[in-house]
Amino acid sequence: MTPHKDNLPMHQKVHPSAKKFEQPTTRSLHQQVPSVVQKLLSSWSSKSCYEHISATPIPSQQKIIDIVEQTRKILFPGYFTSNRLHPTNLEFYIGNKTTDLYDKVTEQIQMAIRHDCSRNKRTCTNCEVLSHDLALKFIKKLPEIAEILATDIKATLIGDPATKSPDEVIFCYPGLFATSVYRIANVLFTLEVPTIPRIMTEYAHGRTGIDIHPGATIDEGFFIDHGTGVVIGETTIIGKNVRIYQGVTLGALSLPRDAGERLQNKKRHPTLQDDVIVYANTTILGGDTIIGKGATIGGNIWLTESVPPGTRVLRRMPALDFSCD
Repeated sequence: MTPHKDNLPMHQKVHPSAKKFEQPTTRSLHQQVPSVVQKLLSSWSSKSCYEHISATPIPSQQKIIDIVEQTRKILFPGYFTSNRLHPTNLEFYIGNKTTDLYDKVTEQIQMAIRHDCSRNKRTCTNCEVLSHDLALKFIKKLPEIAEILATDIKATLIGDPATKSPDEVIFCYPGLFATSVYRIANVLFTLEVPTIPRIMTEYAHGRTGIDIHPGATIDEGFFIDHGTGVVIGETTIIGKNVRIYQGVTLGALSLPRDAGERLQNKKRHPTLQDDVIVYANTTILGGDTIIGKGATIGGNIWLTESVPPGTRVLRRMPALDFSCD
């Protein structure tokens, strides 16, 4: 029995518009691809679209992500390794991983600097030596990063009753992951390495939903609880022992269309002094906005003005109307 045409599978049905014309062949469809290629080439040659067609290499996004993961293995030895570490092989492991990290960072910094020189039409005269120098400065900062991350872990253990051990924080907490990547990227940002710090923090953003600009200034003992939707802008300043919750935005006020040029290097984002707590889904905006030491900002609040030290800012509960049919 022949099935009714309405009962045919989708791939066997003929679209109504196709009935008016001759059915194309697979060959004729394939032959249309080169014309699309020509249009792409034309858009790139006219510079109306962005491309990187150059003899100058560009940093590798995947290799930079690998650098982040290798750095975390060094900062948290034994947590992210496939082999067991013990006192007799620790020095060899750290030495081997750190030396290899130096080489990988040097390579990517050199590519970033050369590409930046090429893009800005500058002569690259000392890029190789400079990349080695910057890579070494980064490596020398690793002990300091490890120490400040230890304070972030302690702040998490103190502030969150749901966790029972530092292992849980290191393995599981997206806030610590995003903060760790930020602290790695911030060193390179401070050294004025182009492109690489943003690739690092956007990797963390993609994994956690936490967006921390590598240019932000964040002191020790920082704790992001839950984390999804947190935004921390480039010129934000955060003091010691600050805790923020999911959905918090530390952002800029409404910006003009040409803000990319006019407001570079201007303080656009707020300052949170020591011991501040900001609860979920609160937005704090503006470079002149200062949240004073020890202040508590409740959830679902919009702030564009400063708050004195020790102040509690809470939103009044809306009235609920209960009724029965």
